Amino acid sequence: MRCSDAGIALIKEFEGFQPEPYDDLGGKPTVGFGHLIKQGESFSRISESQATSLLCSDLVTAEACIEDCVDVPLTQNQFDALASFVFNLGCLKLRGSTLLRLLNKGAYDIAAEEFPKWCRCGQNQVEGLLRRRLAEKLLFETPDDTDQTPVAG
Repeated sequence: MRCSDAGIALIKEFEGFQPEPYDDLGGKPTVGFGHLIKQGESFSRISESQATSLLCSDLVTAEACIEDCVDVPLTQNQFDALASFVFNLGCLKLRGSTLLRLLNKGAYDIAAEEFPKWCRCGQNQVEGLLRRRLAEKLLFETPDDTDQTPVAG
């Protein structure tokens, strides 16, 4: 599966567009829509179009993580919610999460309750992260608008 346009819009909304490099909440150099600047990359200022390209490129890693970790069928909305989660927190956080363990047991409803627990930076609760996790939870719980059969992750 791939992250849909709606999933990308959710990520963009919470990441926000920053044309110039900045340090994220964790102190990591970042640009655009949450692109972590890798060693050897250099940006002074990027366009929104360039930022979208970087985001889509970065999402390939998040999508692969979900495909690798999730053993149960996912709807597009569930996949998009997980893509936002993984894009923001990284694959290792998903791999070690109760969210994934519950999801892979088929306990979708209980797994959804785990999203809001991931709203901290260090010991501090971050309101922006809580809003994001609640939006991801809502998306995860929202039935898709299509007649598609859920696709295995």
